[in-house]
Amino acid sequence: MRFLLTCTGILAAASTLTAQNPMISENKLLYTNIKNNILASAENMPDDGYSFQATKEERTWAALMGHIADAQTGLCSTAAGEAKRGSAGKLTDKAALVSALKDSFAVCDAAWDGTNDENAHTMLKFPFGNREVTRLGILIYNTNHDNESYGTMAVYLRLKGVVPPSSAKKK
Repeated sequence: MRFLLTCTGILAAASTLTAQNPMISENKLLYTNIKNNILASAENMPDDGYSFQATKEERTWAALMGHIADAQTGLCSTAAGEAKRGSAGKLTDKAALVSALKDSFAVCDAAWDGTNDENAHTMLKFPFGNREVTRLGILIYNTNHDNESYGTMAVYLRLKGVVPPSSAKKK
C-alpha cells in the first residue's frame, strides 16, 4: 500500500511539473533572480546613499528606486488585468522606498503566479505607448526593465563602496 501511495504521489508531482509551460516558468525564474538582486541592493545601500546622484544628469538612488517601484506596479498590475499607478517616485526615505519596492514586487509576484497557458497570450493594452502586447510580454518587459535598472544600480553601489549582490561571494 505504501508503495502504491508513493507511486501515486510521484506521478501526481510529475504531471504537475510537465503541465507547467516552460516559457512561463523560465521567465518567472529570471524575474525572481533580478527581484532578489534589486531588493538586496536597496537594502544594502546605506541610508545616506539614497540622496546619492552619480552625475547631475542622473537620478538620485531614491528616485531610481521609486522609478522601479512605480514602473513595476504599472506593468505588473496591467498584466494582471487591473492597471494601477504607483506613487513611490515622490519618496526619498530608504525604509519607505524598500517597502514600496516590496509592494511592487508583490504585485509582480501575483501577476506571475496568475499567469498560465490560458492567459499568457491574452492581448492587453501596453501601459506605455499605443499598442497591445501579451500578458507574458508585459511581464518579460518588466524583467528587462528591472535588469536595465540593476545595471545602473550596480554602478551607483560601486561608487558608494558597496559590492552589488550579483557580484558578492555566495556563502
